[in-house]
Amino acid sequence: MATYHSGELAVQQRAGLTTQAEFSLGGIHETVPPLAREFLAEQPMIVVGAADPADRLWVTQLTGEPGFLRVPDSRTLVIDALPVPEDPLADVLGTAHSVRLGTIAIEPATRRRMRINGRAHRDGGKLRVGLDQVIANCPKYFQKRDHRRAAAGAAGPRTVTTGSALDAAQQEAVRRADTFFIATASDDGDTDASHRGGNPGFVQVLSPTLLRWPDYTGNAMFLTLGNLLLNPAAGILVPDWQTGTALHLSGTARTVWDAEEIARTPGAQRLVEFFVEAVHEVSSASPLRWSEPGYSRFNPPVG
Repeated sequence: MATYHSGELAVQQRAGLTTQAEFSLGGIHETVPPLAREFLAEQPMIVVGAADPADRLWVTQLTGEPGFLRVPDSRTLVIDALPVPEDPLADVLGTAHSVRLGTIAIEPATRRRMRINGRAHRDGGKLRVGLDQVIANCPKYFQKRDHRRAAAGAAGPRTVTTGSALDAAQQEAVRRADTFFIATASDDGDTDASHRGGNPGFVQVLSPTLLRWPDYTGNAMFLTLGNLLLNPAAGILVPDWQTGTALHLSGTARTVWDAEEIARTPGAQRLVEFFVEAVHEVSSASPLRWSEPGYSRFNPPVG
């Protein structure tokens, strides 16, 4: 039976949304329903988050032809892909050891998505995930996009840029972003991956090492903020939908509850601040190229 951990319960109570959270608990399951199996089989991408040996959290994309995500039984997800060698999770997910994994499968063309969390281990050229949580996800704040595959050889060789702060071009990429993905973990290490979206500019770059974004109205589960209350570690992936470049960030995050600060940001119920500790950018990391976005009607204006 699904339950919330102490961090999630505490955030729900502080937000005054305990009743709604109790209702939303019905969206958390331990198995994949049949319709969700069909949805997964149609997808060319899944986002995954995990911790490295230093306990830093990272997020990345895994891609493949539709069918690369399979559910051989209701408690298992098979991902027929591994990260590219330049990826910050390549070594972590390339091992045969069990890794706590948070995932989110998204279909941008329809805004359908689901989160699947559990324990993964490498099985040849694929990952086999034993499931702990299967979560129906709110479709708000995600932008519609259609995808195609880049022509073979068109992207050129991958390059990697690392550092401890965002350079000027990376700061601009964050300011332009309308979507990013975030990984968090409980104090027990159980990992979750989710997304955040809004109109370009919804993520503020306060400095080369400090980002801030609004937390909009959602399903009141507070899986991300509940984890951050217990464990501030977090990872972010900012995808470049046109070039396939992946901007991976790892650091810590906290929730801002100050009413005056929140009031300055349209639509914000809370704010989240992310402190950058490590930057790992991989050019042409994904073979997928996406169309211009159709913005969600739920996106609040950017102040």
